[in-house]
Amino acid sequence: MAVPKRKMSRSNTRSRRSQWKAAAVSLVSCPQCRSPKRPHVACPSCGTYNRRQVIEPSA
Repeated sequence: MAVPKRKMSRSNTRSRRSQWKAAAVSLVSCPQCRSPKRPHVACPSCGTYNRRQVIEPSA
């Protein structure tokens, strides 16, 4: 098993971790009401998924 021979410095650790970024949430427009929604999820504003009414609208 590979084991580090020396302790990694703070600057090296932090520069390596600087590449770990959270990706922005991707949004698509709802085909029914054109409001932004997450893909493959029922629309929170109109309650449709795959052109069918699946939930009650939230507002």
